Amino acid sequence: MRIETVAVLAPGDMGHAVAAVLKAKGLRVVTCLGGRSARTRALAAAAGVEDLADDVALVRAADALLAIVVPAQAGALAARIAAALRGAGTDLLYVDCNAIAPQTAGEVGRIVEAAGARFVDAGIIGPPPRPGAAGTRFYASGAAATELAQLRDHGLDVRVLGARAGDASAVKMCYAALTKGTTAIMTELALAAERLGVSEALRAELAASQPEMLERMERGVPAMVPKAHRWVGEMEEIARTFAAVGLTPLTFEGAAALYALVAGTPLGETSPEDWRRRARTFTEVVGGLAQARSRRD
Repeated sequence: MRIETVAVLAPGDMGHAVAAVLKAKGLRVVTCLGGRSARTRALAAAAGVEDLADDVALVRAADALLAIVVPAQAGALAARIAAALRGAGTDLLYVDCNAIAPQTAGEVGRIVEAAGARFVDAGIIGPPPRPGAAGTRFYASGAAATELAQLRDHGLDVRVLGARAGDASAVKMCYAALTKGTTAIMTELALAAERLGVSEALRAELAASQPEMLERMERGVPAMVPKAHRWVGEMEEIARTFAAVGLTPLTFEGAAALYALVAGTPLGETSPEDWRRRARTFTEVVGGLAQARSRRD
């Protein structure tokens, strides 16, 4: 099937950026904003996304749907779209782009395929894309994954791994275990040093012996804070992934707890837009998080 109209649910940080790229490359992009926040509505409008009346209208209009939500919502969104598909009597290429375990992707696939959709397991690696810019990859797997490759002509770097659904999610989980798992460790040790009163001594040692790691900490920890609430579920999905192959889930259950701690602070409740308007240094962030933790204690 030729893809001419793409539905994006939901057009948040990543979703609206994906929508803007597709829109700039000539595709019609639609969504359904019922029940969404004013912030999401503003992002959708900025990307030129068309808001349709309901899910039935959405699945009738769209050739493909990109599901881009927090991990905990992946199953509920699949069930919601499956109900709309049954009501509309149409088919759809359903692309789950969420940061979920391969077994979670399998559950999502079974839900939408039972309603007549063709399922693609996808994993996004990289920042929200921008028109004309490289650097964000869409790994795809499953029997219908080659259909998604059409979007290469519309600005997305789609990399098909094969016909086995779950492989794309597996790549995403292992990659995020390194990048976001490392950020969790950096954040926790920085908070520990702050509360133990040895931050300056630790920084001096890192500057002398681990300058690349120090630079990554000072850049990565502040950038994480407004996204921490989204990373909680991702760490839980990584834990589920690793447990399924006989490895301990405890490492990433701990990372999930760390990100939940950050998300529950005043800094963690700041919107990405406000965060970008008022840049905070590594020292400010660690101090603010440590103070918030002290107040909780």
